[in-house]
Amino acid sequence: MPATGGVLAVDKPVGPTSHDVVARVRRALDTRRVGHTGTLDPLASGVLLLCVGPATRLSQFLVGRDKRYRTTIRLGVETDSFDAEGEVVATDDRWRTLDEARVRDAVSGLVGTHDQVPPALSAKKVDGEPAHRRVRRGEDVRLDAVSVTIHAADLLDVTLPDVTLALHVSSGTFVRAIARDLAAGLGTTGHLTALRRTAVGDVRLEDAVSMEAVEVADAPLRWIDPLDAVAHLPLRVVDGEGARRLAFGQRLPVTDTSGSPLDVGPDAATTLVRIALDGALVAIAEVEEQALRPRKVFVTPEEVGEGPRGTRSVP
Repeated sequence: MPATGGVLAVDKPVGPTSHDVVARVRRALDTRRVGHTGTLDPLASGVLLLCVGPATRLSQFLVGRDKRYRTTIRLGVETDSFDAEGEVVATDDRWRTLDEARVRDAVSGLVGTHDQVPPALSAKKVDGEPAHRRVRRGEDVRLDAVSVTIHAADLLDVTLPDVTLALHVSSGTFVRAIARDLAAGLGTTGHLTALRRTAVGDVRLEDAVSMEAVEVADAPLRWIDPLDAVAHLPLRVVDGEGARRLAFGQRLPVTDTSGSPLDVGPDAATTLVRIALDGALVAIAEVEEQALRPRKVFVTPEEVGEGPRGTRSVP
């Protein structure tokens, strides 16, 4: 593991929970500092981003990335969890009246921003407790709809009653709920039988390593450097003096050393910026009143030299 830590994309297998994967990686790498940036259900496989070592402090900046999935939906059977792990609660034969053209139209209608009701059997919190625990205690749980965006929905195969899709969705979208809603739009019921996450942001399956590779002693792993892990954020390069100021919690001007403005996008009030020195991540900052205020600093004053006297960290 790099001394600065890093981000590891693991190809999670079907079966274990995301927490199981974290526990196995902790044992394999002999470190407690491992955290994931978004769960996958036991039924699901694919890209699970793990932050390891000092890079665990990056976790909050990696959640909220778009996701891509390949999923198969079986029509005519509904389960309480809307996936194959749940108990069957309804069946029908209405899928037999469907053809590929009608399915294709329904899939096209998924694209856009919608209010989606999460499955009750989910980790969504209700008064601080996961909804699935309340449901299993027999409580009547009704979750509020959440705005989600389905950027793309491509029909890959129709072998009724099974429908296979490729999806590109915003963070927080439940693919199980997409299965439920697609089936309802087709006048039938449905549930997921397979789900594979093929990308998180720019990190794709080909960037991921298997659990077996992680658990082989001293095996070379494809670490994602912390600076590259947050490549979705605008970049500001600083010199040693700028890094020292950040290490002491001081703000930097939005303009760079040449006086050129930093391209921080249209919503400057909430934009985060990654800051680098000599190709290494030194801080994540946010734009505040035409200055860059450090949110997370990854270097100490000692590592970048003595700073100005009388300074103190920004809380």
